[in-house]
Amino acid sequence: MRRFGILFLLLAIVAQPAAAASSSLVASLQNELSMLVTSKSADVGIAAIDLKTGETVSVRGNNRYPMASTVKVAVAATYLSYVEKGERSLDDTISGVSASSLMRRMLVHSDNHATDLLIRNLGGPDTVQKWLDWHHVEGLRIDRTIAQLLRDKRDLYDNRDSATPLAFAKFLKRLDSGYLISDKSKNYLLDLMAQCMTGRNRMKSLLPDGTRVEHKTGTLNGLTDDVGFITLPNGHRIAVAIFARGGSNRPSAIAEAAKTVYDGFLAVVGWPYTAASALGGQ
Repeated sequence: MRRFGILFLLLAIVAQPAAAASSSLVASLQNELSMLVTSKSADVGIAAIDLKTGETVSVRGNNRYPMASTVKVAVAATYLSYVEKGERSLDDTISGVSASSLMRRMLVHSDNHATDLLIRNLGGPDTVQKWLDWHHVEGLRIDRTIAQLLRDKRDLYDNRDSATPLAFAKFLKRLDSGYLISDKSKNYLLDLMAQCMTGRNRMKSLLPDGTRVEHKTGTLNGLTDDVGFITLPNGHRIAVAIFARGGSNRPSAIAEAAKTVYDGFLAVVGWPYTAASALGGQ
């Protein structure tokens, strides 16, 4: 009993500075992101969550930004949930094209027409919103088809079809958890997001070669978005949502923010002083 008492005491002693160091590194990342955002002419909102630890950072994370084509992640998840219930199939033909082909066009090439065909097949934008509401996904608002969005007068501060960075990052976290869709559907979705061909100068551009990024971009005149997952070398995955409007050099601002998130969370999860190492690997 005495041996176990000493072991628990050592664990407690070591865990306290380790936890403090981790908190300090998260705070440092938060400050670095804040300085990055304030140095940009664009209005940049950022949120990032470590899917394993839950550590979260955000800057302007509760401000609303247009989702643009990042909404296509929600459209895909909604359709896949109907597939799981047997009410749709990826083999279904929609306007002469398979649903699986439309999904690929939507997520890999950001095809707006393919997106609207899927939305129409689901019953309209309201179906996607109801699916989100049913699952208590807060902070995402879906009002229009892509065609309607592009036809309307542009207002980058319109609350319609908008989200906050923090809400979108939390949505991504719940997608990854398997709560919203099954693991099979999630893996299908992530595989398509990993093949995304748009926005190569955004989230991915400054990350080390070979870094796995599953993402979806969004673009309007005066708006540049990128959302998705970044996998760190140790396997930790980070849900990231970055929105930028106005100003200049929005893609580079997103790239710098993503690299800052990568480096910051890598420092946090790579902190070496664990209870196990302090006890000689016991």
